[in-house]
Formats: sequence, C-alpha cells, structure tokens
Amino acid sequence: MFLDKVQAVENKFMDLEQRISDPAVIANQVEWQKLTKEHASLVDIVDTFRAYKEVRNAVKGDQEILDDPDSDEELLCIAKEEISALEKKQAALEEKLHILMLPKDPYDDKNVIMEIRGGAGGDEAALFAGDLFRMYMKFIEKQSGWKASLISANEPELGGYKEVIFSVEGSGVYGKLKYESGVHRVQRVPVTEAGGRIHTSTATVAVLPEADDVEIDLDMKDVRIDYFRASGAGGQHVNKTSSAVRMTHIPTGIVVECQDERSQLENRAKALRVLKARMLDQAQQAANKEVTEARRSQVGTGDRSERIRTYNYPQGRVTDHRVNLTLYKLDNVLNGDIDEFIQALAETRRAELMQAETNE
Repeated sequence: MFLDKVQAVENKFMDLEQRISDPAVIANQVEWQKLTKEHASLVDIVDTFRAYKEVRNAVKGDQEILDDPDSDEELLCIAKEEISALEKKQAALEEKLHILMLPKDPYDDKNVIMEIRGGAGGDEAALFAGDLFRMYMKFIEKQSGWKASLISANEPELGGYKEVIFSVEGSGVYGKLKYESGVHRVQRVPVTEAGGRIHTSTATVAVLPEADDVEIDLDMKDVRIDYFRASGAGGQHVNKTSSAVRMTHIPTGIVVECQDERSQLENRAKALRVLKARMLDQAQQAANKEVTEARRSQVGTGDRSERIRTYNYPQGRVTDHRVNLTLYKLDNVLNGDIDEFIQALAETRRAELMQAETNE
C-alpha cells in the first residue's frame, strides 16, 4: 500500500519530465515554472525510491541463490554476507521514504516576517527582545543564502526593543523558523535592577509566512492609510515630513505601522508586506482551530500565548519546554546556535505525522 503511493509519485515525476520538455509548455513560462518547481520537489523521493528498488532487487537475487539447491558453498557464503548488509540498507531506505512521503507544510519554503515584542517585565523585557533579535540575526548569518531586512523598530531609551519587525528571505526559511513562534522567558538579574535579585521577563516572537498576492484577497478600499511624522526614542523627530505610515485593515482590525524609512513610499510598501503576512497568519490560525485534537501538532508551532523556551542566566541553560530539551550553553544559543532546538522540534513533528499516518 505504502509502496504503491511512492510508485504513484514516480509516475507523476516521469509525467512532469515529459511535460516540462514540451515546447508548448516551455512557451508558457508561468506554467513551465510551476511544473519545474513541482518536479524539483519530487526529486528526493524518486531518487530514494529508485535506490530502494535496486537494493530490493539485489536482495531478491541473493535470496534466489540461497533457495537454489544447486548453489555451491562459495556462492552461498557470498550471498549470505551480501543479503545481511542489503537488508539493512533496504530498511534504512524504506524509513527515509516514509519520512519523505510525510505531508509537507505548504508554507515551509516561504520567506517570513518576524515580529519580536517585549512582554512582561518593562525595560528588562525590551532588553530581552533585543537579545532575541541579535540571536536571530546571528542564526540567519549562518544560513546559506538567507538575508534579513529591518522593516520597523521601536527602541526605548534604555535599549532593546519594545517591538522589532524584520523580513527573512531564503530557501526553506519558514520551515526552520516557524518553531520560534511563542513566548520566550528569561530569568536573570536585570541590568536595571541594583538589588541583584533574579527577575523573570518575557518576549513574544511571531513568525509569519509572507503572503503571495493569490493567497490574500486584499481590497485596498478596505484599508485606511494614515501618514504621520516618524519619531525616535524619547520622542525626538527623525523626519520633518509625514513619512511614517499606519495601515488599518477595517474588516479584521489589523493595524500596521512603519516609520523606519525616510521615504513615504518605502514605508508604505513595507507596511503592506506586514499587513498581508498578518492577514495570512490570521487565516492560518483560524484554519488550525478547525483541526481535530488528534491531528493538531503537539509541538505548538502556532500558539502565540504558549511559553516555549526559558533562558536561565544564573545556570547558563536554555530549556525548550515543548520537547523537554535543556542545553547548558546559553552563550552559544544567544550567538545563534539554535539548530539543536529546531532539529529536535522537527523530528518530534515528523514522529507525530508518522504516528498519525499509522493510525489512519
């Protein structure tokens, strides 16, 4: 049954190969690009399946030798040695196929808009939000082909961010960063605290897949746009003209502000990107609520109110509460080494999906 599904994928792959070579399809670049992207997404599955079939045939050949009463001792010895190694390889390839055939998040390859906000803890929360921003910038720098761009920032006088919004572009961005959504908690002696007492503060992180125009039906008649003067920390004006932009989507009540650029047009374009991403996220969150408890992800990738991770400075540890993983290397994590958390969360998610497939 499972291998029949994989065979159907290979058949589809071969059909796509023929279609993307058709001159009529090549002439229609929109259709051709769509088909080539779909073709590329199946390469890993097909390559693994073909390797699996080769090994399976080799196992079958060795088994025929073992079952043949006329096989000599030397040939039987070789076949026995081969079949043991081949069966292990076959099992590994079959497991890989199961993972590759799991349902994929349709947003995994999208670019994202990330929003970090100081939560409980006042000035200390803003400073922690700044630490998280720096952590993600360090992580992004280590990813091949990724690029981050600041969209807007609200910086209080004592440092950090009350709110910082930025975009991340690259391959598989949402697939990795989606697990960062939620409440991050810090336990440390605040810079602003003279008494030396450990405080707990929080910051929220939202990772929103960027919306394509075809995914969001946005009528600009439903959007109220206000222009005002941008101001920096302490209220001093950073621009004498009304370059800052506030967009309000009237049907949903979503409000977006952008004031980091001196150009009104640039701020407007950035605000529109954030608005579309928030609208897509709202639609995504609504759809997730309709999913049954049995099918809902237990790692909680989408719940903004969920406490997902604690950064404990006195003990130098970071704990992800969704997978009960604790790393005693706080400095490394804050310098962008969050791969172990992402990998553990991704593996947990794969295990959940495989269990769901088994139960069906």
